[in-house]
Amino acid sequence: MIKLENVSKSYRLKQGREKIIVKNLTLELPKRNIAVLGRNGMGKSTLLRLIAGIEDPDRGKITRAKNTSWPIGFRGSFHGELTGLENVRFVARIYGQNTEDIVEQVQNFAELGPFFQEPYRTYSSGMGARLAFGLSMAINFDIYLIDELMSVGDARFQQKSKEMFNDKLANSSIIMVSHSMAALREYCDCGIILYNGNLLYFDTLEEAISAHEEMNSWD
Repeated sequence: MIKLENVSKSYRLKQGREKIIVKNLTLELPKRNIAVLGRNGMGKSTLLRLIAGIEDPDRGKITRAKNTSWPIGFRGSFHGELTGLENVRFVARIYGQNTEDIVEQVQNFAELGPFFQEPYRTYSSGMGARLAFGLSMAINFDIYLIDELMSVGDARFQQKSKEMFNDKLANSSIIMVSHSMAALREYCDCGIILYNGNLLYFDTLEEAISAHEEMNSWD
């Protein structure tokens, strides 16, 4: 369960314009597999970062009653001068995990070879993504936040990633942002639409997709 109480978040854009993400939002999200829909630029990724606690709301309160992940694949917490190994240890300690167990899992999964002990700043985008995804999967969360499913590496690595992700869902729920309706239909059973600072909840995914498509036709 995730509860938002009178939550507001906005950004000041160029020329003094204000971009509202959510305004005075009160909503309790059930423990289900939830799709997040909305037009480009509405703030779906920002909403996930708010839920994760990576960003703070301007006003209001967000209660996370469960152990909630950061957005899968998020690399903003990695320090460029630390090695992959040191970054993994740092995050594992923050989350109170068995550090060496997490290190072993990520090292085996990410397949970085000797680069695991090289500074993160030397990583390619794909290497950084493999490290981030492996770390996300190594820690058990009650709720996983997903900002687009990652397709990193060759077909074998992608299949391995999907299998690990599916294993996690046996005991966890997700909140997923994706532009792929096929991916949302595969993993989600209900939906929310972010529209002009409001969140609309739909008890079935197909209702959410239908409403989303209708909203896209209004302009």
